[in-house]
Amino acid sequence: MASDDRWLERLRLELAWFTGRAALGSRGAGAILRFEHVRPRRRGGFQPLRAQEITPQFLDRAIRALKRWSYDFLGMDEVCRRAVTLPEQRRFVALTFDGAAKDLIEFAYPVLARHAVPFTVYVPTAFPDGVGEAWWLGLEQVIARESRISLMMGDKEQRFVVTDTAEKQALFSHLEGWLRSLAPADLAAAIADLCTRYRIDLAALSRQASMDWEDLAKLAADPLVTIGSATVNYPVLANMKDGAALREMTMGKAVAESAFRRDVTHFAFPFGDRTSFRRSHVVMAEEAGFTGAVSTIPGIVDAEGRTNLRALPRISWDGRVRSLRILRVLVSGVSFAPVKPTGGASGQT
Repeated sequence: MASDDRWLERLRLELAWFTGRAALGSRGAGAILRFEHVRPRRRGGFQPLRAQEITPQFLDRAIRALKRWSYDFLGMDEVCRRAVTLPEQRRFVALTFDGAAKDLIEFAYPVLARHAVPFTVYVPTAFPDGVGEAWWLGLEQVIARESRISLMMGDKEQRFVVTDTAEKQALFSHLEGWLRSLAPADLAAAIADLCTRYRIDLAALSRQASMDWEDLAKLAADPLVTIGSATVNYPVLANMKDGAALREMTMGKAVAESAFRRDVTHFAFPFGDRTSFRRSHVVMAEEAGFTGAVSTIPGIVDAEGRTNLRALPRISWDGRVRSLRILRVLVSGVSFAPVKPTGGASGQT
């Protein structure tokens, strides 16, 4: 069913390009693109996180295309300024990267630097410290290696048999959704139990996948790079009490500011979809001193204060799609309904 939905969505976007909607019209002032991993394609049928990956070659093609289409490349400071001023003649695009993955410095940064375009990196500060847990990678490793999997789900031990790629994909989706529904302490206990059973070193796996402070210092020294915060541990804020959620936000900001010796004024809600944060967290982002906060709710950015700066929409690029036609339709905004501001926080700076 999910693959059928993706196919229909791709068909809808391709038709929008062929009918000329993206070339003839646009909506909003610009678009914020979200990426996670940039690396060469991996072999193997079971790749549940492939949607979060693009290749360096596609990143290069996308930037070249956006330049041909006369988009202004902006950092997040300028995005927030344009969101509250009168519309400008040229549309903008902002490139953002979540999670501070190691492949950003290895594969994406050479492409971005060669094109001399600004971009923003949102850092969950436990990860460069080497203590963050990328639990989704542990889950992927267990399911990739095993055909019989058991784990505690609540008070009951559940057992699964997965013998082919489709069954492994389905189990990953099921368990990922369950883990994301848990409070942080319960999630940590569940993934620790799973990784211990199947001898997965989650700490080493997480460190290997993340940039360290030296990598981030190299990026921070580039005037085209904006460093943003993504809490300390990258939890689902909606699963936390308000006091704990606010501490995650303020501590992530404080650690990043101490490390980089500069104000960190931009924030990314971890995971960022509609179920992962609430209106109260939008208010917290303003209280914590963030100028802007991005979600993963799809949409474009309007001008004249119509888009809430602390709930900015982004277009999360699906790495399984390599169509520049679809990219042009998405950044034009014609495929999105206008995004209503999230209540509880001003759209103005």
